[in-house]
Amino acid sequence: MSESTEPAGPGGLTTGEVARRLGVAPTTVRTWDQRYGLGPDRHTGGRHRRWTPADVARLERMCALTATGIPPAEAARLARERPAPASAPAAPPSVLPRRAPAPQAAPASRAGSGLRLGDARQECKGIARAALRLDAAALDRLLLDAIREHGLVAAWTEVIVPTLQAVGRKWESSGERYVEVEHFLSWHVSGALRRAAPDTAPDRPGASVVLACVPGDNHTLALEVLSAALAQRGIPVRMFGGALPVESLIAAVRRTGPAAVALWAQSRATASRPLAQHVAAMEWGVRGARRSPLVLTLGPGWSGRPAPGTARPHGLADAVQALEGLATR
Repeated sequence: MSESTEPAGPGGLTTGEVARRLGVAPTTVRTWDQRYGLGPDRHTGGRHRRWTPADVARLERMCALTATGIPPAEAARLARERPAPASAPAAPPSVLPRRAPAPQAAPASRAGSGLRLGDARQECKGIARAALRLDAAALDRLLLDAIREHGLVAAWTEVIVPTLQAVGRKWESSGERYVEVEHFLSWHVSGALRRAAPDTAPDRPGASVVLACVPGDNHTLALEVLSAALAQRGIPVRMFGGALPVESLIAAVRRTGPAAVALWAQSRATASRPLAQHVAAMEWGVRGARRSPLVLTLGPGWSGRPAPGTARPHGLADAVQALEGLATR
């Protein structure tokens, strides 16, 4: 029996119950325990583990820190050192975290760029400097070097996202002075992702993945990196980009019969739970063997519990893992 189906009992929450409360997969909770030592402080008899409110508060702080772009190892260290106050809400997990200031505990490093990058990888600082100089050739080279060196998922999570967030914070705190830098960096990140991705994988019936922003949302970068990561794994992708109208999304799903549909929403104003549930309930195929897509709700707009019939992965790696397992069945 998997931990996500453990029965509730005295002495705390099960791993599955904790995962549902946080909006992450049970495998994520187990990984944080095994890799970063964020497991329960107390152990009970038997093989099942029970999580106390203090244990859960530590995981909520882990979610909040990683949602600001802090690398998981550093976020775990901070979560262990400074448990979240009981009144502090957990930040919603997402593939691309919303912009937020880095925690006070992280040492600020301006790297000669005027951008607060905290305890970031050295590559972040070079990319930030190239972006501020509007140096296209240097920026392309540094982005592609980071992807080659660390792999697409790690480069996105640990290099590109922290730099994008630092530029965003600089723009937000400086009026309109740095809009061109943010647009410039985003454009070159998009180009680097396309160059790093292999050719589109041939279609396999029932194995493709549809990626789209919900109507009214044009934040496509997180879907672009997800598309590139899936292409590297030979998974057929149909990428529809920003602000896909409802009717067009429904038509695309009906025409392609995908294994999964990933919907990105940057804000709560654009996230539509009824739309996600409607797509999850769509069916096709012959009678007696009807199929429905797995719907992944991605982005900070999908706060709260996942809509019925949908899943909300924590971060890019979890999304890739979920879609890879589904598409290769």
